[in-house]
Amino acid sequence: MAGIGSYSQTANPAWSNKAFRPGDFTSKRMTLQGTINRTFLLTMALLIAAAFTWNQSFNGNQSLVTGLLVFGLIAGFILALITIFIPKAAPFTSIPYALAEGLVLGGISARYESLYDGVTMQAALLTFGVLLLMLLFYKTGLIKVTKKFRIGVLCATGAIMLAYLITFIMRLFGVHDIFYMHSSGPIGILISVGIVIVAALNLALDFDLIERGVKRNAPKHMEWYGAFGLMVTLVWLYLEILRLISKLRR
Repeated sequence: MAGIGSYSQTANPAWSNKAFRPGDFTSKRMTLQGTINRTFLLTMALLIAAAFTWNQSFNGNQSLVTGLLVFGLIAGFILALITIFIPKAAPFTSIPYALAEGLVLGGISARYESLYDGVTMQAALLTFGVLLLMLLFYKTGLIKVTKKFRIGVLCATGAIMLAYLITFIMRLFGVHDIFYMHSSGPIGILISVGIVIVAALNLALDFDLIERGVKRNAPKHMEWYGAFGLMVTLVWLYLEILRLISKLRR
């Protein structure tokens, strides 16, 4: 299976060499429809969990919401690591991961909604719109996932994650927003726009990896793994769009 190692060339940590080892191939193969179905299931699980923390937040149960946020962050992180390093576990970890992420997104979304009325619906619609637009660009060939494209998106995503990490560490020492990532000024807005663009470009990588997985007859559990990888990108994209809109409305 020449070229299987190229699957690692993506900014999404959900895709790695381990996911497509030749020894994992069985009689049951990954299909596009199967991946779409599983993506739908994960989306429904995420929305159900998000609706719960959303309702609890607006019902005044802030202590419960805070606990669910912390639990969701920890559980989501652990489940993501398990899924990334043990792809065969994806059928069992993907839905719990989506539920954990839903708990987090529901609480965060409610917080933004309390500050900026209607912002969460705007962010959700824009996220869905970007998803469809990127899918259109990918299918029509307007965006071609070449080796240089993958490397470029990977480097940009890595730089963003590093900047977030440095910002978080600096905040622990009382230094705030050295990269203007949380600023609502012109520089902060431009940075947020750039991050949203990079997150959107990650969708093209996800589409390409799923498509190649189907073409190369990847094992059946990779449908769950593909849906999980796409969910990781969509959650990031939604949060960045939510942040951008909130900056524009300050």
